[in-house]
Amino acid sequence: MSVPARSNTQECRAGHLAIRVAALGYAGLWLALAIHPSDRPAWLLENALVLMLFCLLWLVRRQFRFSNASLLLILLFLSLHALGSHYTYSNVPYDQWWQALTGHSLNSVFGWERNHYDRLVHFAYGLLLAYPIREFFLRIVEVRGFWAYFLPLDFTLSTSALYELIEWGAAEIFGGDLGMHYLGTQGDIWDAHKDMALAALGALLAMLIAAAINRYARRDIAWEWSQHMKPSTRH
Repeated sequence: MSVPARSNTQECRAGHLAIRVAALGYAGLWLALAIHPSDRPAWLLENALVLMLFCLLWLVRRQFRFSNASLLLILLFLSLHALGSHYTYSNVPYDQWWQALTGHSLNSVFGWERNHYDRLVHFAYGLLLAYPIREFFLRIVEVRGFWAYFLPLDFTLSTSALYELIEWGAAEIFGGDLGMHYLGTQGDIWDAHKDMALAALGALLAMLIAAAINRYARRDIAWEWSQHMKPSTRH
């Protein structure tokens, strides 16, 4: 029995090391992109919610801890957000980067007439954060079966709608270029609807992938994690 215990301890340490490396990588990226953002007021506004998220995670760290997989997904999403807030979402030069790499314009290939980086991040919100949200529901609400997959999708869509309302309110309050940069509609009257739809699509894909993995493994990995974390937050 000592070999499996030693193996689990080694895996746990490796996971913690991976999280530390990823966190340091994100911190370095964030600091580098914070030095000279394209629009400092817009950058501050974009990072206000990130600060609130970190404060929340810090406050509940003793009562709730995400798995290493969830923490990596959260850090990946925050990295995408850091890039968007540096350039302002409407001006992230992904098309220029793609053209420099391949010699072709990505926008022209797909027939896009706007900058779609904001669409990518809304999709990534659902795709990358639905799994951590599912862990939360499994641990705190102790849902199982259908609801364990539906509630993360429902929560993603509702928080996406809430974020669109926050964007609208901020645009009304600050107005001018700052409000327009934060709103980021780029002239599309259906921008908010498309953003919410993409977030929901990302969450749906994440839950379908999680369900497929659990079905193949014949076990619910996230549920096992939630049960493992109940007695103690230490390994």
